Amino acid sequence: MEVLLSVGLGVGLAAACGFRVFLPVLVMGVAARAGALDLAEGFAWMAGTPALLALGIATICEIGAYYIPWIDNVLDVAAMPAAVTAGIVVAAANIETATPLVGWALAAVAGGTAAAVVQSGTTLLRGASTMMTAGIGNPVVSTAEAGSAAGLSLLAIAMPVFALVAVLLLVAVVSARLLRRRALRARPADS
Repeated sequence: MEVLLSVGLGVGLAAACGFRVFLPVLVMGVAARAGALDLAEGFAWMAGTPALLALGIATICEIGAYYIPWIDNVLDVAAMPAAVTAGIVVAAANIETATPLVGWALAAVAGGTAAAVVQSGTTLLRGASTMMTAGIGNPVVSTAEAGSAAGLSLLAIAMPVFALVAVLLLVAVVSARLLRRRALRARPADS
C-alpha cells in the first residue's frame, strides 16, 4: 500500500508539472519543509531555503509570462522538455521502491509520460484558444492551468490515490483527443 501511495504522490505531482513546470515542485518543497511529506534519499535539498527561493521566483516568472499574449505560445514549446524533466524529478523524489534503479525507471516512465501528456493537452488547448479568440481567451486558459497545477499538487500530497486516479483519467482523455486529432489528419481530403 505504501508503494501505491508513493506512486500516486509522484505521478500526481509529475502530471501537475504538465500544467506548470515550477509550481508543483515548489508545492512539494514547501510540503517537505513543513513536514507534510518525506522526500526520497538525495532530494532533501528541494526543501532547503535556496531551492525554495529559486522555485518561488521561477514560479512567479512562469505564471506571469503565461499572461503575456503570444509569449504563452512560445513558452509551450520550451515547456515540453522542462515539464517532462520536472515530472521525472518530482516522481523520483517521491516514489519509494526497493532499489533506486526501479524508482528512477518508474519515475521516467510514469512521471515523464504523465507530464508529457498533460503538457501536450495544454498546448493543444492554448492553440485552440489562440485560433478562436486571437489570444484574447488565453489568460483564462492560463488561469485554469495554474489552478490545475496547484490543485493537482495539493491533491497528490493530501490524497495520493485519488490524484493517481485523476491523472489516469486525464491521461486517457488527452490521449483520446490526441489520437482523434491524428486520425483526422491522416484521413484523405474529400474532393
